[in-house]
Amino acid sequence: MASVSDICRLSGCACHPSRRGFIAVAAATATGGAKAQDATPKPPHRVDVHHHILPPQYVAVARDRLLSFAPNYASVLNWTPAQSIEQMDRFGIRTAMTSLSNPGTWFGKAEEARSLARMSNEYAAQMARDYPGRFGVLASLSLPDVEGSLKEIAYAYDVLKVDGIAMLTSYGDRWPGDEAFTPAFEELNRRGATVYFHPTSADCCSALIKDVPAPAVEYMFDTTRAITSLLFSGALSRWRNISFIFSHAGGATAPIVDRIIRLATIDKTLAARMPDGPAADLKRLYFDTATSTGPENLGAIMKLVGAEKILLGTDYPFLPIQATLPGLAKIGFDAQTLQRVERDNAVQLFPRLRT
Repeated sequence: MASVSDICRLSGCACHPSRRGFIAVAAATATGGAKAQDATPKPPHRVDVHHHILPPQYVAVARDRLLSFAPNYASVLNWTPAQSIEQMDRFGIRTAMTSLSNPGTWFGKAEEARSLARMSNEYAAQMARDYPGRFGVLASLSLPDVEGSLKEIAYAYDVLKVDGIAMLTSYGDRWPGDEAFTPAFEELNRRGATVYFHPTSADCCSALIKDVPAPAVEYMFDTTRAITSLLFSGALSRWRNISFIFSHAGGATAPIVDRIIRLATIDKTLAARMPDGPAADLKRLYFDTATSTGPENLGAIMKLVGAEKILLGTDYPFLPIQATLPGLAKIGFDAQTLQRVERDNAVQLFPRLRT
């Protein structure tokens, strides 16, 4: 396999631009193409926790489902690891924590889901070996198949040495706080896992409004449903050894977080499931920045959890990396806080990044 430098040379990418250069390139791309001014070399330093892979064998099975969820993204079906490396070098991303996107592995048959999860996880682990230091692995499971998921958790951690687990925000008509998923979360809690959630649309709500695609609205609300499912069921209080990451600054959570906390507090049955209170449980969550860097979403989430729980995420290749970086640069972080968001917080979550 070609080295990273070979790939960059053949593709013509601008490897190792400066930090200011990365931001300038991203802003220039978003605003029409002005040239970056700072060309001082600096190695990539960012960590992207929301970065997708599309293994060819997975695409062969999931093509129709992928296009039904994202009909305007047919080009991503031709994704390659080399494309990720080129974009990572261009925009200063040292390491991408890879995962499958929606629709995940479940198409109605447990054996097929188990096979897809195993194949995708082995593919991601091989990428991490082929490009040392450039990729981490958030392993897929065969949920809602819990038995197969428990086997895959063991294989992913004990054999593939993955960095964490990737889940969808719902499966059919069940969200992560559902008691059916308790055995999987108990095992992940035992292992002190990091669990990353990617949005999807539940069976109830994928086609509620004619001409409104699910990613426009439902993905954001399903993220909030997943968070409230974990909160109101008491799962966040029980599984304290799990670090939970939610995409897109928590979807629709920020504008209604005060309402969520208030209702969880006044209902005595619910409150009993949260000994430390709902606000304390929510403050344990991590959130990524993918296309969600405005004051109305990321700013509101910052008030809840602080900068130490914010992680850089881009949603590449479904969205360009430059869809996130300019907004992150403009939100008003000082240099130290920006470094925490772009890298340091992820280093604390993922031991692989410390070596």
